[in-house]
Amino acid sequence: MKQIMKVTMCLLAVMAMGAQAQSWEEGKHYETLADPVATSTEDKIEVAEVFWYGCPHCYSFKPLIESWEEDLPEDVEFQLLPAALGASWEPHARAFYTVEALGKFEEAHDPLFDALARDRRQLDSAEALADFLADHGVDREAFIKTYNSFGVNAKMNQAQSKIRGARITGVPAMLVNGKYKVSASSAGSHEDMIKVVDYLVEKERQQ
Repeated sequence: MKQIMKVTMCLLAVMAMGAQAQSWEEGKHYETLADPVATSTEDKIEVAEVFWYGCPHCYSFKPLIESWEEDLPEDVEFQLLPAALGASWEPHARAFYTVEALGKFEEAHDPLFDALARDRRQLDSAEALADFLADHGVDREAFIKTYNSFGVNAKMNQAQSKIRGARITGVPAMLVNGKYKVSASSAGSHEDMIKVVDYLVEKERQQ
């Protein structure tokens, strides 16, 4: 009798998981890209978050995606893609790649989000960003010199080409393996965005 109950409970659990997976519908909760965009890895499933430092929704999403990233499976690679959907966003996307090039991403990432999304500071030039980041361990002159460098320009062009190719018009948005696009409006909430991403990762894993 106990064995039958255990089997029944297992079957119910499997059925519940299947029902949850089936609840995420293509065209409703996520979009399959007609033309997949390039990924930066061939041997892992790439998950990318498209964001803007000045976006309050991205700021709210940040602790959720960071918590998710902590338990990342070995076959999944996560990356951030700073969007420049408008001219006012470009300095902040450049700042992302500049501090990354300088090896100061960890020191600068949280302060940039706090200043731009939470405090609404007007940091809209290389000089203003450099002055702000100087208080967070980033060399001012090195930042300004790197801001328009060949390497940063190349990273910017690559990221924006990928974002345009996925036809992303709002943030935060998630790209799964260059094939699928997920947003809060499609998934239903920030929490459900992550659930849909997990579903799509498993979908790619099975393929």
